[in-house]
Amino acid sequence: PTLLVRRVHPAAELPRRMSADAAGLDLAACLPGGAETLAPGERRLIPTGIALAIPTGYEGQVRPRSGLALRHGLSIVNAPGTIDADYRGELKVLLINLGDAPFVVRHGERIAQLVVAPVAMAAVREVELLPEAARGDAGFGSTGT
Repeated sequence: PTLLVRRVHPAAELPRRMSADAAGLDLAACLPGGAETLAPGERRLIPTGIALAIPTGYEGQVRPRSGLALRHGLSIVNAPGTIDADYRGELKVLLINLGDAPFVVRHGERIAQLVVAPVAMAAVREVELLPEAARGDAGFGSTGT
């Protein structure tokens, strides 16, 4: 599939793969006027300065960057965040600082990764009974610790 990208801000960086076999494209913060500081426990919507056209039948999954999570406790509140194929607005990343120190997000810093993945468009059909399954209605923790 081809991912179409439009800069909504001239200083925006395009998503890029950092190695040949990387599943995700890195997304950079678009903060040309300065930086944003996230205090511990704070969450903030960070602009990327780009808009996407994800092909029909696919979704964009916005995921945390493992290095930022390990070193600083930076994550994404709704990870993975889903970008639908019909969304055309600016892509923004909802970061949260789970670390114990403030984190400064600077313009051009890689803050998340985007994975484009196929989506099964399931039809919904109401039924009176569901098919039996070995697990049944056993929920949280029912398959072990």
